[in-house]
Amino acid sequence: QVQLVESGGGLVQAGGSLRLSCAASISIFRFNLMAWYRQGPGKQREWVASISDIGISKTSDTVKGRFAISRDIAKNTVYLQMNSLKPEDTAVYYCNAGGDVKYWGQGTQVTVSS
Repeated sequence: QVQLVESGGGLVQAGGSLRLSCAASISIFRFNLMAWYRQGPGKQREWVASISDIGISKTSDTVKGRFAISRDIAKNTVYLQMNSLKPEDTAVYYCNAGGDVKYWGQGTQVTVSS
């Protein structure tokens, strides 16, 4: 019943920027936490950033200072602004929404070239 749709991925050169979007089919207030995860080649899925229902945001140390999570409540959408991209940021990025039940988007590919 709940759908999360990511968009905004693509190919970008190192040092470039990209903004990912996660559009939810219901109000994001319904979730305790909205988050972005990523899974690079040969790696485990890792947490990147999250924003709580009251608007508290956090980012992993790996991306701190370069990535920022934000939301547009009226659009039921969470964003991940990615700046100063590095080749090691290459991964499939997934949107996650959770409370008692967790939901995942289909993922969007981000490829950063050297």
